[in-house]
Amino acid sequence: MSSKLLLRVAATMMFLHTIGHSIGALTWKNAPNPAVGQVIRGMEDNHFDFMGKSASLASFFEGYGLTMILVLISITLILWFVSGEAKTPFTTRLLGVLAVFLFAMAIVEFVYFFPLPGVLSSIAGICTLVARFRIKTSGHSQV
Repeated sequence: MSSKLLLRVAATMMFLHTIGHSIGALTWKNAPNPAVGQVIRGMEDNHFDFMGKSASLASFFEGYGLTMILVLISITLILWFVSGEAKTPFTTRLLGVLAVFLFAMAIVEFVYFFPLPGVLSSIAGICTLVARFRIKTSGHSQV
């Protein structure tokens, strides 16, 4: 499998991750049962001052969810764009950093969330790491 294809697979995994996360982040207030509904209401109703602004845990949760959508879209686009770039030392370093980031993200997802996002990030990390080593060891001028 070529480096380009590996990076496109990684980008696709992250795009799927983005779709799943977006669905969850945009519908998190739809309580599956009354107990969860009570927790959500508590997160929304209890405000506190934070750095000069009235905030709630719900606003933080929602903001982090929306921010993560942007992060996932950015990772998807970076992987896709880099897949078509010429082999450069910068590309090699960038892919190394992305691979480490994806593996770290997978660990957090396995620990704090559920297996599917962790699996998607792990696959993307593996593909990115393998592509990095293929680029580094190949004599080709294209990824």
